Amino acid sequence: MGKRMRTGSRAGQPCTLGAGSRGFTYIGALIIVAIIGVGLGAIGPVAHTLQMRDKERELLFIGDEFRRAIALYYEGSPGGLKQYPRTLEDLLRDTRYASVRRHLRKIYADPMTGKREWGLVEASGVGITGVYSLSQEPPLKKANFPARHQSFATAEKYSDWKFAYVPASAKSTPAGPQRAPPSPPQTGQVLTR
Repeated sequence: MGKRMRTGSRAGQPCTLGAGSRGFTYIGALIIVAIIGVGLGAIGPVAHTLQMRDKERELLFIGDEFRRAIALYYEGSPGGLKQYPRTLEDLLRDTRYASVRRHLRKIYADPMTGKREWGLVEASGVGITGVYSLSQEPPLKKANFPARHQSFATAEKYSDWKFAYVPASAKSTPAGPQRAPPSPPQTGQVLTR
């Protein structure tokens, strides 16, 4: 007759399996590895999208920090003449006063590029009115922006998200003599650090 396969063990004797069982175990392990690989492959794009959404939130926060610092610099100008910063470093160390004022803690890295390079929004002859990312990637976020970012809904790339400070007097000019608002911002200068 044929060889008998033991399915149990007696005291002191190991359980042995036939050669056919070992092959099924190997195939089962390969199937499990393939299923795990497919699962991880499906998670990859989702993880990338989540990471990009986090970077977008960070860019909105950092951009608003730059805008806030520029507003503080401009509105806090000593004397009657309002001034924009000439460099981003002016936001770190405003030397227009007897004691140094700091409007920004540090020059943040652009979360989209990972570099400390920013495009500068400048009003000709006036100074830096804002910053923007140098990333040419298309944004994921296309809606549900706060009022101050409504123009971002039509942006085709992150570099279209301009974080510029425009004083309230320049947004609506009441009748009567007023100082002319700064000329429209010029873009294109890149700050490298």
